[in-house]
Amino acid sequence: QVQLVQSGGGLVQAGGSLRLSCAASGRTFSMYAMGWFRQAPGKEREFVGTINWSGTSTFYADSVKGRFTCSRDNANNTVFLQMNSLKPEDTAVYYCAATAYQGGSYYKEQYAYWGQGTQVTVSS
Repeated sequence: QVQLVQSGGGLVQAGGSLRLSCAASGRTFSMYAMGWFRQAPGKEREFVGTINWSGTSTFYADSVKGRFTCSRDNANNTVFLQMNSLKPEDTAVYYCAATAYQGGSYYKEQYAYWGQGTQVTVSS
């Protein structure tokens, strides 16, 4: 079992930056790859980025590539999403999630554990 608790988020102007954190409970955190997803009102939850179990490999959606960065600190059971050059279309509830697919995954169906979500709002 993995429990995920998110922090960060909030309101920022376009072009600004935010960092989301996701703290995991349990001693097996390093066995899981982690992912970030987001859901805007009236839309499906979509993939944002994923980081493998060791933190050596990441993949991103084209819409955030070059602006968002996933990282993790296995010693402290935490994963981060650094978001730079934010745009109004990045406005959504952001979720972290854990998957047993240690290389990471684009597919939300492959994630067994989810954080509570945190709102990110980017004003124009």
